[in-house]
Amino acid sequence: MKGQVLGLDGTKKEEIDLPAVFESSVNKPLIMKAFIAEQSRGFQLKYTDPMAGKRKVVYLTKQRRVYRTVYGGGRTRTPKKITYRLGRQFVYIGAFAPNTVGGREAHPPTPNKVIVKDINSKERAAALKSAIAASSKKELVSSFHRIGDLQLPLIVEDQINDISKTKELLSVLNKIGLSDEINRVKQRKIRAGKGKMRGRKHRKKVGPLIVTSDDKSLAKSARNLNVQVINVKNLSVRALSHAGMPGRLVIWTKGAIEGLKI
Repeated sequence: MKGQVLGLDGTKKEEIDLPAVFESSVNKPLIMKAFIAEQSRGFQLKYTDPMAGKRKVVYLTKQRRVYRTVYGGGRTRTPKKITYRLGRQFVYIGAFAPNTVGGREAHPPTPNKVIVKDINSKERAAALKSAIAASSKKELVSSFHRIGDLQLPLIVEDQINDISKTKELLSVLNKIGLSDEINRVKQRKIRAGKGKMRGRKHRKKVGPLIVTSDDKSLAKSARNLNVQVINVKNLSVRALSHAGMPGRLVIWTKGAIEGLKI
């Protein structure tokens, strides 16, 4: 396969040979499996304190004529704690049991639950190849992004790595034909539900992904454009897909294409 390299002004600079990974087949179920495996590694365990509701002294006895006995009192077998006493007469309230106020939970979440989904290393590599190949399929990418008549994969020269200002990067993206896409990702709306109170008030659209071999200054300039920048060494199925669905718009630098060794 051949790919054309665009300059920062949107003109064609040269034509290069593409790695064989772009000719891989697109396996959607495998990409979804790898995405879930990557996503699960960021999950946080949720469980209760093992001693929650168990810190009350509820030792009682059914023996006759023994101190603190409940024999002959007509009481249930629910564990109880003493609130106060008059001589050898005790006043109890239920504790510890799940059916009592302040008692333990019946079946609480446990800390030893396995929430990480595993995937074989060969499957992960095949899914990554499949996701990279999907970024060059126009029918997949156009279902999520506005790309017009752009030729995929979209490759730009390495001078884009030196851009450190947002307005300069915005000008380059408009010149290479992504003005409609940039206008699309600017749209956002207020989230419904309690997420508004938890630091994620707005829902934003997934924008383009720039894969480069040097992301130091470029990442800072793309931050306000809803454009993600990632180093080619850190490529993942999660970055190359829409929540496990292949077809994300990827802008490759020439150096990233040359460093694509999978």
